[in-house]
Amino acid sequence: MIPFIYSCRNLLRRPGQSVQLISGSSLVVILVMLAASMNQAMERTLAQTGDSRNVILLGAGSEESVERSEVQSGLDQILAGSIPGILQTMEKPTISPEIHFNGILNNNGIKSQALVRGVRHEALWVHKGIRILKGRFPESGEIMIGRLAHHKLGLENSALQVGKMVELSGEELKISGVFDAIGTVMEAEVWVPLQDLMTYTQRDKLSCVVVALASTDFIPDLDAFTKQRLDLELVAIQETQYYAKMSRFYAPIRWMAWLCAILLSIGALFGGLNTLYAAFSARIQEFGAMQAIGFTRKAILLSLIQESCVTGFIGSICSFLIVLGMLQDIAFPFSIGVFILDFNSPILVLGLGTGIILGVLGGLPPAWNCLRKSLPETLRSS
Repeated sequence: MIPFIYSCRNLLRRPGQSVQLISGSSLVVILVMLAASMNQAMERTLAQTGDSRNVILLGAGSEESVERSEVQSGLDQILAGSIPGILQTMEKPTISPEIHFNGILNNNGIKSQALVRGVRHEALWVHKGIRILKGRFPESGEIMIGRLAHHKLGLENSALQVGKMVELSGEELKISGVFDAIGTVMEAEVWVPLQDLMTYTQRDKLSCVVVALASTDFIPDLDAFTKQRLDLELVAIQETQYYAKMSRFYAPIRWMAWLCAILLSIGALFGGLNTLYAAFSARIQEFGAMQAIGFTRKAILLSLIQESCVTGFIGSICSFLIVLGMLQDIAFPFSIGVFILDFNSPILVLGLGTGIILGVLGGLPPAWNCLRKSLPETLRSS
């Protein structure tokens, strides 16, 4: 066997080519890890938003989008007196009537589309992950901002602090508080008192009613209620199922990220193949001399693949430094929220494996091409 140090020393013989190969490997690994992180972050954000004990009541036919749904006002009172198993908080039913609205938020002349949710204080009982970080729950003429809303709105975080004024639907509103809901789409939303939003948007109907049940065993009762009260034209969807549908809806976007990464990786792989063909072809006489002194072609082939794998490994390490130093915790907005990139251990392992696989795939064809000739032909090569 050829010593491993021989493969490492060969990288220093042509530093320009080595830097080119390492850079290409790093680019491919970064693209693969970025695609994996985007997929994981979006899927995890949607999965963590729902609560298995919460049920959303929507207008029939609007199961795919709560923004298009309409249910009658006062539905929460009907449900409170008709459905068993509703979770009680402070001796009151845990029900949140809501309006979901895509509106335009104006901040000092900068207009942005905002995800606005009209709620009452019961929303804090239903959506248990909500924490008010600064200020308080909004009263009439006020709004509460999610901690990641500035990414969705394209504004500086300082522009959406407590006490600042913004304009929504022509109304000047004061920011009363900032909230978070770690790992959910709600962190990119703007919360407005329900009655205020109904007035601003001139609506007399709700988008949905979210009911928190004491146990998932009561979900069939709620479903039976929607089928009995045909006059209300309702459909009941478990909150986790609703966001699972949203995740499937965004699956083509996630696959598009993978497709772009794969296509760019293929291009980089072919570029690396050309470089390795040139590098190995210049060393054909060296390979012939090694065979003449007793090394087998198999040993030389393994050494060349090791050399290529070392390049891929170094490229992976460089890519780790880049993603962890520059891309970790970067927020990406999408239509219903914001997700945060997290290059965790599985993604780093994927990146390392990608670099090594690139080394094997990139080194095997040019190495075999150089070693397939007979020994006399190899020694006569110039």
